[in-house]
This record gives sequence, structure tokens and C-alpha cells, in this order.
Amino acid sequence: MRENKIIHTIETERLYLRQWQASDFAPFAEMNANSKVMEYFPKLLTTSMSNTIAKKCQSLIDDNGWGFWAVSLKETDTFIGMVGLNNAHADMPFSPAVEIAWRLHNDYWGLGYATEAARASLNFAFDILALSEVVAFTAVINKRSQLVMERLGMTNTQEDFFHPMLDRDHRLAEHVLYKITRQQWQDTVLT
Repeated sequence: MRENKIIHTIETERLYLRQWQASDFAPFAEMNANSKVMEYFPKLLTTSMSNTIAKKCQSLIDDNGWGFWAVSLKETDTFIGMVGLNNAHADMPFSPAVEIAWRLHNDYWGLGYATEAARASLNFAFDILALSEVVAFTAVINKRSQLVMERLGMTNTQEDFFHPMLDRDHRLAEHVLYKITRQQWQDTVLT
């Protein structure tokens, strides 16, 4: 019998980071089929592939109480994407590690939502989960995500790597690895 886990919902000034709802699946699939949103991912996703990811996120939150949360606007409960924490895939050269990641619909870019939600996720990682560090990674050419990482106080480890699930000659294969420790986060929050 599985013990009951607390499903954590995080509230920020403008957002909810919450468990996935059935109504989130269609806009998430639309996002994952959007070439602008998926520019730094290997391919656009079919509705079926997108739903599989959403169900996996939902299941991990059910199991752990946290994960890649669905993000919605507080005022309207409009789904705008996902942000949160996950155990990095075991094949990653820096595993085991907990990663932070985000994917928002491009209609909501440039408004500070990714940074706001990611800050709340880092607070959760360090205050609730008591992690010692959190990593983030993206393709070397994805400068927009690297700027979010830097806004969060994360630092480039200078340990670039080739993503193990991509051919080394793929345009997205080379990745940067950013990291922040609990102490660095606390120093950032206090300043």
C-alpha cells in the first residue's frame, strides 16, 4: 500500500505551481507542437507524446509530492506551462542530481513568469526538500534559458557535456551545466 503523500502546491505573487489537471493536457500539447517553444528541443511532440509527459509529471507529483508542476496564472487559472524539479536522468554525466527546468508557452515569455516560478521551486528545493544543490542544463545555443539560470543566481560550472540521448553532431547535443548550492541560494535570498 502506498503511503499518502502531501501534494505540494506553491503560490507566488502571480502564479500557482500545482498538480496537473485534465484541462492542462490540451494546451500543453499545443505548446509541445509549437516550433517557437520547442526550438531547443530535438523535435516537436505529438499529442500522444505530450500527454505521456504530462501523465508522467502528474504521477511523479502523486508519488513524491513535487516535480514538474503545471503553472497557471492566479487571476484566471490559465495554464501557461510547467516549471519545477526532477531527478535528473541516470545517464547524465552529473547524476545523481535534482534539476530545475521550465517550459512556458511563448505567449507568456518576457514577463518574468519563468524566473518567478523557478525561484519558488528553488525555495522549495532548499527549504522543504533540504537539498544541498540543484542543477540546470540546456543546449549551449539556448541563451534565453541560460539568462534565466543566471537571474536565479546559478553559475555556469564550465563543465559542458554532450547530451547522452542525442548524436554528438546534433545541433543541440552540446549542453551547459549550471548549478546553485543551498548556501549560494541563501546568500542570494538575503541580499
